Amino acid sequence: QVQLVESGGGLVQPGGSLRLSCAASGIIFNIYKTGWYRQAPGKQREFVATISSGSSTEYADSVRGRFTISRDHSKNTVYLPMNSLKPEDTAVYYCNAEFLPQGYWGQGSRVTVSP
Repeated sequence: QVQLVESGGGLVQPGGSLRLSCAASGIIFNIYKTGWYRQAPGKQREFVATISSGSSTEYADSVRGRFTISRDHSKNTVYLPMNSLKPEDTAVYYCNAEFLPQGYWGQGSRVTVSP
């Protein structure tokens, strides 16, 4: 059974930091492209960042320079440290693992940026 379990969300003030983690099980983690997407209230899910099995990274323009995606193959975990958080970063953040045609999602971790 494949599981992606996110953690690390919460409430933070503007300018603050959080680190999201996503622990994967039930897949050969090393071969999967993994990433983070988010869905704000009333909006569609959007791309945040991805990291390939070879550690190539891609970022949405809105988070580049503030968020850094990384992965630890020994722990089957992908991370998303988030700095300089803004109210517009408020969303449910979802972990994704993809090895086409297979793709899996986590249950989501809520991040709220508010004074």
